[in-house]
Amino acid sequence: MNRFFGLLPKPSPLRPKSRVYDLKERLDWGEPALTIIDVRDRADFNHSHITGAISIPADSLMATAPQCFEVTRDLYVYSNTDDEAAAVAEQLRAAGFSRVAIVRGGVAAWKAAGFPIEVIRTVA
Repeated sequence: MNRFFGLLPKPSPLRPKSRVYDLKERLDWGEPALTIIDVRDRADFNHSHITGAISIPADSLMATAPQCFEVTRDLYVYSNTDDEAAAVAEQLRAAGFSRVAIVRGGVAAWKAAGFPIEVIRTVA
């Protein structure tokens, strides 16, 4: 047995209400077993979103999620407000997803912390 096992730092576990720092720590740690879902409309997503997030607007998420994600996958959800994200998270939990967190403050908190965002430029 490796005598150093247990001495290595581990990222913060998934919490129902996660800070942007918790999510960034997991991303920096290199944990691929999570998905970041932006449930805002596509225009807001294109304007700016957390790097690596996928866009699934709230009105289509419940039809899409069962085909895209295992119910045990760590899902981080954000929207324009924490209340909107919490409502979506509750819908996911009610549908059987057991590991759902909201990213408190969403993309605004992510930007304020100085973390990378992506922008999708559309041709007019």
